[in-house]
Amino acid sequence: MLLSLFQRLAALASLALLAIGGWFVWSWWRLREILDPLPGELIESQDWRLWTGGALIAWSLLGRIPVGLLLGRRDDDRERMRRLPGETLETPDGARLHVERSGPPDAPVLIFVHGWGLDAGVWWDARQMLADRYQVVTYDLPGLGRSKQPRDGKISLDRFADDLMALVSAACPRKVILVGHSIGGMTVQTFCRRYPETLGRQVLGVVLENTTHTDPMRTTVLGEALHALEPVVKPLMRLDVWLQPLAWAMNWQSYLSGSTHLAMRFGGFGTTPTKAQLEQVSRAVTRNSPAVQAKGNIAMMEWDVTEALPEMRIPALLFIGGSDIVTVPAAGETIARRMPQARPVHLEEAGHLGPLELAEDYNRAIARFADEVFTRGARSADAASGSSAEDDPMTRAARPPQEPRPYI
Repeated sequence: MLLSLFQRLAALASLALLAIGGWFVWSWWRLREILDPLPGELIESQDWRLWTGGALIAWSLLGRIPVGLLLGRRDDDRERMRRLPGETLETPDGARLHVERSGPPDAPVLIFVHGWGLDAGVWWDARQMLADRYQVVTYDLPGLGRSKQPRDGKISLDRFADDLMALVSAACPRKVILVGHSIGGMTVQTFCRRYPETLGRQVLGVVLENTTHTDPMRTTVLGEALHALEPVVKPLMRLDVWLQPLAWAMNWQSYLSGSTHLAMRFGGFGTTPTKAQLEQVSRAVTRNSPAVQAKGNIAMMEWDVTEALPEMRIPALLFIGGSDIVTVPAAGETIARRMPQARPVHLEEAGHLGPLELAEDYNRAIARFADEVFTRGARSADAASGSSAEDDPMTRAARPPQEPRPYI
């Protein structure tokens, strides 16, 4: 939510920069007409307007190149920009989800739900680290990435949870852990509230990353002050729906100037991202439909599961970013207090996009959590009925060590 506001402010600033550059060029041309009868030296003295305007326009169209070099560290993960071919899953409301699968087809399943405005490509690190022993399933939320929104164009967290249920059902009879970042974590919590009968049976655990339990406008660094502006923010969001072509053009101009990269770097990351990570996030929030993102933002403002948390009696791994200004640590701490089996993991350097910038820490903790959850009771969650733990290859491969070890 807060990242969307940062993106819009960045787009307005970038558009202003382009307008100022255009004004300087126009004023230079206009002065040449006025001063044409006068000595050439006087005319040439105004050439600074042309150079200033030209530089501002050039930055407005090419600024992302130097900005990326300045704000991102050198990387070796350019492959993260590639997407897998995937498959299409149609949901009951007519949404068409682009689903990508990696890892052994008969292994227990980790289903990842990405944050708002992004796409499943952000789980590149998770696929690299976890798909050797688990089936990693990622998908684009409706209307984002390669997925299509429902036939009626309506977006809500309840519908996202129903879409997630379709994926869980498709994984049957294999056991599942749900992993959600930001709105993905909100989707997972909504799923737990709507489908409690699956908890502990097919869905054996959940992982919540940098997420909240209520209207995210309340749990940003600006807190209640920003929440008080909702009567103003909602109409502005609806403008993005009604004026989508204009909003899209503004977003692309902001992306080209590097203003979007600035907003994502300082709003989303707590540490210095790689150039590829910064580019991936900036490109996703630009390419995805402003109308879809606006409708999702409005849906989040009307969402709350706080009172349902005590009923979510399932092992939960909860990541809390100490440098997260989009979802402040207090939100995660509230979930940890209210959710009976929640295990908080505090990462002081993590910003809101912690699953990207500190991917190794996040995914190592998820692997250990999955090892424990899927082998709980000394037998694999996928072991055939009546077979012993020692006969089960998944138990032998994924059994946690005898000595307890930390998640990080």
